[in-house]
Amino acid sequence: MVERPETRVLTGPDLKAFYKALSNPVRRDILSYLGEHGEANSTSVAKALGESTGTTSYHLRKLADLKLIAEIEERSTGRERWWKSLMTNIFTPPGLEMTADEREAAVKIGALKMTHDLSLVVRAYAGYDASEGWNQIYRAGLRMTKEQVAAFTEEYQALLHKYASEPGEHPPGARQMAVRMVVLPDDGRGAAPLVDDV
Repeated sequence: MVERPETRVLTGPDLKAFYKALSNPVRRDILSYLGEHGEANSTSVAKALGESTGTTSYHLRKLADLKLIAEIEERSTGRERWWKSLMTNIFTPPGLEMTADEREAAVKIGALKMTHDLSLVVRAYAGYDASEGWNQIYRAGLRMTKEQVAAFTEEYQALLHKYASEPGEHPPGARQMAVRMVVLPDDGRGAAPLVDDV
């Protein structure tokens, strides 16, 4: 089991910087690559992504500025710098005081995530029969107190970390899996909760 990463709480200014950084698809691809392979230099990232080493070097430094990746100093020599992913649990607390432009950045980050998540859901349903069990879809609804929601979320995070592996040290046959959880009050405007809805 992987050691659970420290929770990193984002401030309003952090959200602006994250949106600026993560709105760039090359940076998102670099993060995915490092999450899969563990360690890389600008040359290996450039080759994998079909970019120039100058481009990947620039974006790697920008991701390091945000502390999403870190240089592996013992592997870096001269101009060749090696990088690793910093597995981080990033969290924006509810009720965070933000300026108007910080709030706009938070909404835009949410929209980026939701666009990606919606495409995952469509793929999960479209490929369900052919997935040979890799695609799992489960929906549920239940009554919970706010304290139970907090406990449920904590247990969910612990369960994820039970099955996580270090970047570059994945077990044979492992595939990158997209796992999402959204917990919110259902005020009755939507359809009735469905269980095992495929």
